[in-house]
Amino acid sequence: MSFDQIKSENRGPVCLITLNRPDKLNAWTPQMSRELGEAITAANEDDDIGAIVMTGAGRGFCAGADMKAYFQSNIDESETKAHKRDGGIDWISLIRSSKPCIAAVNGPAFGIGVTQILPFDMIVASRDAKFGFVFVKVGIVPELASSHYLMQRVGWGKAHELMLTAKPVSGEEAVSIKLADRLAEPETLLDDAIALASQIAENPSPMLRMTKELLTSNACETDHHVMQAREHEQLEICYTLPEHKEAVAAFTEKRKPDFKAARRRLKA
Repeated sequence: MSFDQIKSENRGPVCLITLNRPDKLNAWTPQMSRELGEAITAANEDDDIGAIVMTGAGRGFCAGADMKAYFQSNIDESETKAHKRDGGIDWISLIRSSKPCIAAVNGPAFGIGVTQILPFDMIVASRDAKFGFVFVKVGIVPELASSHYLMQRVGWGKAHELMLTAKPVSGEEAVSIKLADRLAEPETLLDDAIALASQIAENPSPMLRMTKELLTSNACETDHHVMQAREHEQLEICYTLPEHKEAVAAFTEKRKPDFKAARRRLKA
């Protein structure tokens, strides 16, 4: 599968997706969003892939929406509403239902460059990374449910500070306030993110995605009966799947489970 604004390649059990407009600091466009949707969907349908890593080409991760290609066009054609902010992709639903997603932030991640990764499962930040919620400075408000996901990551006061001042923070500060989950040296960022993704990918894919679904649904749930009902429903499904049976068999036989082989036997 070939793309114009991103690259997608497999690194063992990990699909590595690279935003690929380095001359524009990988500025976001609706086309980039559509290509990301296609690449992530393809990775989700590939039984050999267990996790996804997204990074940026060159010295930037994503500088935000392309000011000329997107914002000016939006103004010029506002009456027709020809440009969709999401590129026609339900991004949040895609990411939260996807195989595990890790962002490897190698440089500036501003505006939609950071909001698009807030619903990722983990964010690994380079010491060269910068995160900026700069919406108010360009006369707009945040999107992609970031007013929810940022609050979940950093808390009430810090979320207000980041969005109302629009002041960027470094990779190191991002980790300290829990905006990002891990800090990496620039030269090891990608290797560190792929190693983390590979560790996750060793686990059975259906259970990883079901666990993500539970974390998404139960994150803001207040009724513990509802929480447990959701978990019980998923558990009942797990008990019927080959991955669970393989795990029990491997434990009994004192060997490492082979979840992919168990899935292949089911399809044979």
